[in-house]
Amino acid sequence: MKLIGRNGAGGSPSGRAHTDVDTDAWAQSTDDTQAPLPAQRTQSGRTQSGRAYGYESLVHVPAKQLSDAIGPYSAAPEPAVEPEPEGAGDTLPDGAFEPGSFETALAAREQAALEARHRQAADAGDPNAASQLGAMLLRRGDLEDSEPYLRSAAAAGLRAAANNLGVLLHQQGHRAEAAQWWRQAAVAGSAPAAHALGLQLRDQGEEEAAEYWLHFAAEHGHPLGAYALGDLMEHRRDVRAERWFKAAADAGHREAAYRLARMREAAGDKDTAETWYRTAAARSHARAALRLGVLLEERGDLDEAARWYRQSAQNGEPRAACALGFLLKDAGEQTAAAEWWQEAAEAGDGTAANALGALYAGRGEPVEAERWYRVALDAGDHNGAFNLGLLCAGAGRDTQAEQWYRRAAYAGHREACNALAVVLLQRGDETGAEPWFSKAAEAGSVDGAFNLGVLHAGRGEHQQAQEWYARAAAEGHGEAALQLAVTQEQRGNLAGALERYRQSADGGSAEGAFRLASMLDRRGDADEEAEHWYAVAADAGHRRAQVRMGVRAAERGALEIAESWYRRAAEGGSRSAAFNLGLLLARQDDEAEAVVWYTRAADAGHGRAALRLALLALRRGEPVQAENWCRRATEYGPAEVAERAGRLLGALHAELSA
Repeated sequence: MKLIGRNGAGGSPSGRAHTDVDTDAWAQSTDDTQAPLPAQRTQSGRTQSGRAYGYESLVHVPAKQLSDAIGPYSAAPEPAVEPEPEGAGDTLPDGAFEPGSFETALAAREQAALEARHRQAADAGDPNAASQLGAMLLRRGDLEDSEPYLRSAAAAGLRAAANNLGVLLHQQGHRAEAAQWWRQAAVAGSAPAAHALGLQLRDQGEEEAAEYWLHFAAEHGHPLGAYALGDLMEHRRDVRAERWFKAAADAGHREAAYRLARMREAAGDKDTAETWYRTAAARSHARAALRLGVLLEERGDLDEAARWYRQSAQNGEPRAACALGFLLKDAGEQTAAAEWWQEAAEAGDGTAANALGALYAGRGEPVEAERWYRVALDAGDHNGAFNLGLLCAGAGRDTQAEQWYRRAAYAGHREACNALAVVLLQRGDETGAEPWFSKAAEAGSVDGAFNLGVLHAGRGEHQQAQEWYARAAAEGHGEAALQLAVTQEQRGNLAGALERYRQSADGGSAEGAFRLASMLDRRGDADEEAEHWYAVAADAGHRRAQVRMGVRAAERGALEIAESWYRRAAEGGSRSAAFNLGLLLARQDDEAEAVVWYTRAADAGHGRAALRLALLALRRGEPVQAENWCRRATEYGPAEVAERAGRLLGALHAELSA
């Protein structure tokens, strides 16, 4: 069981889809002409169309100020103050001058003078001035003073005033009356009012009417209307959503670009998705930068992926900080990786907390590792509980390990289910272990499926065992494929066995690689491939494969290579390797070291090594020592060795008794 430091995905980083709104991109009306209104179905079945209100002076209220006052789109409707057409007024944009500068003071004086002129004209009965003044006061947050001016202008038929009065009433909580004024402005052709009305109707559950007004706003070039229409349609799984997201994205709406990218990625069109992720990310959309980083990492563009992860992380996306940490770790920059993981973990990312825990565990700092695993668990990541179990098990705290495994298992963590089952099985509780193996396997744990196969095989339930082995092997479990291969070979299905041995070797089973090589070796027509798989198994520490590599090297006269393989296997405990190493050293006239390896092999029960030591003892004139080795060779075998040792032992007895 491996220590989990990263989720799923990952892997690669993946996340929950949720909506944010680009409040930086408030729409600007391109003109103030009245637009024709399409027919709308009402409850009575009648239609209504726009009526002319004449030209109006429209006032632009800055997006930031309105955004702060009204709140984000996803939490509540975003009524927009209808913008002023080009050249219609003298209002200055927010942030045009540095605070405290001469230009700022001048602008403030001009604004005050403009307000005074509007107030004088409005008090004299000019509805256009009342509309302008009401919007200025609304922008400043002076709702009480703004309302009578907006009401008088709206009553005079000015649609900008009607829309702005709706904004004011919405801020005061009078939603029903706000909707009435928005409807009046929308009927007169106001796209921002149609957008605001559509959002309010949507939130009231009147989706058909909401779609009508949002469609009107979108058709008249209102990006927020297009975005909201796309959002409504996507919620209903309407394929037309993509068109409206694109319309909003083309107008600069970054969330629409992000949503469009997600739709294209889900459809398998990663090239188009990347284009839209780049568009949104270039506008500082944190999740778009994250997804762009993921796509780039998947195709191996790690440097650029890191740049986008960094931008996303700096814009507050903890998953990007976590992903950047993994890239840095893979590049060998563990200190920098830990810094990003810590930033992400402190922002509530459980994957990053687990990664930190794994890092400290690998450094031999269990106290710090446990602290971060607990942080992960507190963040709702049950990998933290599983990793705490692994940490406790590694420290010999078996009771605590079981408790952590059980906690994660009850939360649905499949590998924890498997680990808990292993603990129970080792304790002899097969009845308790089986349902946890089943739960792990059914949840997709390949280790759980393999272990369930082992459990059935131990009971003699071979059919069930084969089914679970096949299930695990289909997911790349090398040891499960090995069990299937052995069964096929026992049944005489050599072709089937060869295929399964290949699957096992490809799945990382050293024994599978060795058996595949042996089968190819016996077949005699794939010597190069056989040696490849012997080498794979030998490099993985398979002692018999190491011996076989040594034998093959010796046959080619590559004695140094042969000696190297024999030593690796012998030091790993292979008595055959120790014997072969002794033979090789003896042929190189290094009898002293040869005796060392013969002795190690004989002490492990190797009959030929014992017989060789007996002969060397006789050569040195040590008959008693030779007799002892002969007896052991007779005991160890095999038959021909026992026979030779017996004859030698008889001769020794005759000589000793003469």
